[in-house]
Amino acid sequence: MFNQVLIVCIGNICRSPTAEHLLRQATQGTEIQCSSAGLSALVGQPLEANALATLVQHGQQPVSHRARQLTPKLLKDAELVLVMERKHLRDIHKQSPESRGKTFLLGKWQLDREIPDPYRQGTAAFEHAYALIDEAVTTWSRYLRSIR
Repeated sequence: MFNQVLIVCIGNICRSPTAEHLLRQATQGTEIQCSSAGLSALVGQPLEANALATLVQHGQQPVSHRARQLTPKLLKDAELVLVMERKHLRDIHKQSPESRGKTFLLGKWQLDREIPDPYRQGTAAFEHAYALIDEAVTTWSRYLRSIR
C-alpha cells in the first residue's frame, strides 16, 4: 500500500502544492499522508498567488504552504512519488535510481499526460493546470483507495 505520497514539480509553489492539497482532500479518512517538494524549490515561499486564487475559486481552502527542496531522504521515505513532467521523472531517476519503481507521472492514468507549468502565466494557464491536476488526482485517489 502507498501511505506516504510525495508530489514533485520544479518550484513547489504552484502544481505540486495544488496536487498535494487536492489529493489530501480526496484521501481524507485514510492513512495516506501527502506532501510535496520541488526539484529547484523556491524554499520557504508560500503558494503562488494565482495558484492560491485558483484553488479558492474552486471552493478549496488550502492550508499554509512553504516550498521545500526535494531531498534524498524525502525520496527514500516516500512510497509513491508523483511528478508533473517526463523531465521530472528523468531528474529523479538520475538523483535516486532506486526511486524508479515508485515514481510516476501524476497524469499516468490520462495516457501519461504531462501537466504544464503555469508559473508566470495568466489565469487561463492556472485554470488549465488545475483542471489537469484535479482529473489526475481524482483518478489516483480512486486507485489508492481501491488497493486498500
